[in-house]
Amino acid sequence: VVAVFTGKANCPYYAKAEILADCLQANLPDFRVHKITQHPDKWEQWLRDICEMNGWEHRQSPIVWRELLDRGGKGLLLGGVNDFLEYAQHYYGITSAMLSEEMLDIAEENLQAHIEIEKEEEESKSLIKPLEIWITSASASIGYQLIPLLANGEVFGMTTEISIHLLDTDQFKDVLCGIVMEAEDMAFPLLHSISEHTEIDEAFIQADIIIVLDDVLLNHEVQSLENYVREMSEICQVYAPLIEKNAKSGVRVISSGKTFVNLKAMMIITYGPSIKPENVIAVATSWESAAKAMLARKLNMSAAGVKDVIVWGNITGCNYIDLSHAKLHGYDCAIWGPANFRRPLLNMIYDSKWIHSEFLSAQSSLSSRVSHCVGMLPAHAVATVLRYWYHGSPPGEIVSVGVLTKGQFCIPEGIVFSMPVRFQNGNWEVMTEVEINETTQEVLGRLAHELIQVSMPILPPMGTLPYNFEH
Repeated sequence: VVAVFTGKANCPYYAKAEILADCLQANLPDFRVHKITQHPDKWEQWLRDICEMNGWEHRQSPIVWRELLDRGGKGLLLGGVNDFLEYAQHYYGITSAMLSEEMLDIAEENLQAHIEIEKEEEESKSLIKPLEIWITSASASIGYQLIPLLANGEVFGMTTEISIHLLDTDQFKDVLCGIVMEAEDMAFPLLHSISEHTEIDEAFIQADIIIVLDDVLLNHEVQSLENYVREMSEICQVYAPLIEKNAKSGVRVISSGKTFVNLKAMMIITYGPSIKPENVIAVATSWESAAKAMLARKLNMSAAGVKDVIVWGNITGCNYIDLSHAKLHGYDCAIWGPANFRRPLLNMIYDSKWIHSEFLSAQSSLSSRVSHCVGMLPAHAVATVLRYWYHGSPPGEIVSVGVLTKGQFCIPEGIVFSMPVRFQNGNWEVMTEVEINETTQEVLGRLAHELIQVSMPILPPMGTLPYNFEH
């Protein structure tokens, strides 16, 4: 039998019941005591909650109940101090002769001990430094799908706690509150806290990671492309200085969403000159995954076995899906090899007409698939890139990411352009050893030119930029 004693920390009647319970535990081998004290300010609410949960009626301190170790279910209410004294006398022939003055002294000691324990717990919590993650436009479906992926431990590791901050405009406050409550109800062990924010001045405080999901709904019959680009630029002009002011110096910024992914990253670098350019990337993994799935359907295999598909260029604009380095893992054919043997994809697809016509022409439908997904695919893409950034990408595999160029592959310096990279030791590096042919080189030049043409109307004068377009 376990007897549970709960009361106000400064309650003399709790002190009397506690001393008697300690005496029973010391003298009876099968009697166990579990004691819970509550601060006087919290006692009334705690008592109401525990009684409501168990269907009890009790109004005073202390409250005592029995729990049977081998039966489970709710406890058996014994009552208050007088009920417990009667129980002890009836079953065990033991009673208490404690004087009122002793009860008051012990009650005061209990209160001081409770305060000290609470202080130690607060200090212990303050030593925990969770990763501070901010998500903008967090009411979007991508943000909703992203939260459990970040909180389950697979992205940052099973020992890293995180705090998630959801940022959006005031009109989405109720949506954010609903998301917060749902996430709290899921009781993720590594989710230290989750909160909603609608005041822009509070954005990005102490941020370790910022995931920018802002999008604009494109309707070219209503506005020109230039106006949409300006709209996105205005958002980034607000975000970038706040990141510089409020976030940690090594903050990592991820640009995702359905529109202007490259430009968002480039604008944040442009308007936040103290933000480390290598810490700002644009996610292309959704395109990689969709292309791999399309190829896997053609080959009648699992998409997980398609590797090293490269997405070049403007991720949510003009891009190029490069299959020249793609490989197949675990493909069932007449050629056999070791478990880690990978076959060149182009050697396995004998239908070259399909590659050069249907697959390449299908990139518009691929774009439609990616842009119209409800959130699961881009959320998984962001989580995957974050996991690689913190723990490294699979050895030897290519990952496509939009990063600030430094002249690699003869691409003009200073634009955010999707290229093949590897993640290692908390950093990334462009895989410059990847060989490209003349045709691909020409395509990359055209993609870079188109990306520059889109961004030029809204960027500051050339001399004020931290990079140049002259190469």
